[in-house]
Amino acid sequence: MAKFEYVAWLVQWLLSKLEFEFEWDHGNSSKSLQKHGIEMLTAEQVFYNKECLVPLGIQVAPISNEPRFAALGMDLLGNMLFVSFTIREGKIRVISIRPMSQLERKKYGQVREE
Repeated sequence: MAKFEYVAWLVQWLLSKLEFEFEWDHGNSSKSLQKHGIEMLTAEQVFYNKECLVPLGIQVAPISNEPRFAALGMDLLGNMLFVSFTIREGKIRVISIRPMSQLERKKYGQVREE
């Protein structure tokens, strides 16, 4: 399981942006749809639903060849989702999106209560 470390600039960046640009890799977008039934537009909703967005930070394990980040959030239907992404030239490139695990739901609830 991946581990993440809090990064203050990421929180500020995600919460202050009014518009996001997304870059989609066909393999990643079809993988999330096939594996988890989640479409690209649903992933984008997580970033725009800011009152429900909880950035986890930068991935510290396992190490990848480019910085990876993660966030917990909800789409507009209230589905609780985990999204892994990278930022390339200011654009969000979603690596994976899936329903939150039970542990992630617990953490999400705790952070939202604070």
